[in-house]
Amino acid sequence: SNDDIVEAAVIDSRSLGRRIFAPIAVAGAGIAGCAVLFAIDPNEPGNYPLCPTRSLLGIDCPGCGLMRGTYDLLHGNVAGAVDHNLLIPFLVPIVFVLWLGWLKRAGTGVRPAVTRGQFRWRNRLLLIGLAIMVVFG
Repeated sequence: SNDDIVEAAVIDSRSLGRRIFAPIAVAGAGIAGCAVLFAIDPNEPGNYPLCPTRSLLGIDCPGCGLMRGTYDLLHGNVAGAVDHNLLIPFLVPIVFVLWLGWLKRAGTGVRPAVTRGQFRWRNRLLLIGLAIMVVFG
């Protein structure tokens, strides 16, 4: 029923080029960042700025582990990536699938309607994901 709709479908009337610019730019920035990370080892001191958590508390933050794990993943060392940050095997596919959904919505120009059930489910997943990252951190 119409009462169950939280967000109505939205049609983006901009040109295809304008719609896909943002997801393509984000992909380009991600690829450029990965190229830099592939070339410059974060495990060697002095290659990147010092992490505030590391300098204040003497421990690596999850971001440091994510950077080192991504470096390992880019070099084909999956075990090393997981050792640096246990969330990597979950984060990489989730980020990729979310980006593909963004690209699809940008390509079609249609953001589908969201029902109350989908809205609740989406919010629960976001809160659970946030709680996992906070506890992990």
